[in-house]
Amino acid sequence: MSDSNSSDFTNPSTFILLGIPGLEAAHVWISIPFCTMYTIAILGNFTILFIVKTEPSLHVPMYYFLCMLAITDLVLSTSIVPKMLSIFWFYSREINFTACLTQMYFILSFSAMQSGILVAMAFDRYVAICDPLRHSTILTNPMVAKIGLALVLRGIMLILPYPFLARRWPYCRTNIIPHTYCEHIAVVKLACADISLSSYYSLSVAFLVISLDVFFITMSYIQILRAIFSLPTKDARLKTFGTCGSHLCVILASYIPHLFATLTQRFEQNMALHLRVLIANVYLLVPPILNPIIYGVRTQQIQDRLLQLFTHKWT
Repeated sequence: MSDSNSSDFTNPSTFILLGIPGLEAAHVWISIPFCTMYTIAILGNFTILFIVKTEPSLHVPMYYFLCMLAITDLVLSTSIVPKMLSIFWFYSREINFTACLTQMYFILSFSAMQSGILVAMAFDRYVAICDPLRHSTILTNPMVAKIGLALVLRGIMLILPYPFLARRWPYCRTNIIPHTYCEHIAVVKLACADISLSSYYSLSVAFLVISLDVFFITMSYIQILRAIFSLPTKDARLKTFGTCGSHLCVILASYIPHLFATLTQRFEQNMALHLRVLIANVYLLVPPILNPIIYGVRTQQIQDRLLQLFTHKWT
């Protein structure tokens, strides 16, 4: 394999993304809901960023973390949808090898950051409910910035080996990827070498990121529930638990689609390829759409600020 003349694909300059295999005739129609979802995600998350920036009462840790979540949602959706739509609309299926690895890296690293931000938001709710008198001294602006930086560095460093490992594999079979984006598994499956190192590292990162993050979120909410049930009245318990409602909905919107997509990969031999590709796209696009909607619907300050913006515009 070391001989460059042995194969045209040992060092491919481009990959070919097929889109959704088996549904090529329906690509234009499929693009409509995906384009709509992307538009909602862009508008919703930019609205969250604008409202938090312009409303001084929202300059608190919970909404700073929400802004971080909105940024990761914008990057994730933008990493996937524009190229997908170019495939659907303009049959632009080629993607540069380096661009493919870059897309893969952005998707994986910002997914890891997104998961970490959910942990930070759970920690914020834990301190606010279990130790409210120290909330402002524990989660100061410098501390929030340090937490955000740590989450960014974690995403960057943990995912950095992925593209380096993918770049070193020889690709001597084909350069065709039956997907709408450069999914990590879809790319490394094209390699004609022992990819066990990449597989083991992927499993390790999945355990470190998802398992530990879910563990810390669960432990935070165990302590939160203990504090809530110790409150003297039912109204106080409901009111306090209500402050966690938006975050719990966002957790469900993030982890349930991810779990479902993971299960489909585990049992992929029993599922049609086009269905697997659709699920892989949807699970990455669902959180960027739902997160701003959840906080917009469940947060009174955001609703009030939106109402002020619209009434000021039309008066």
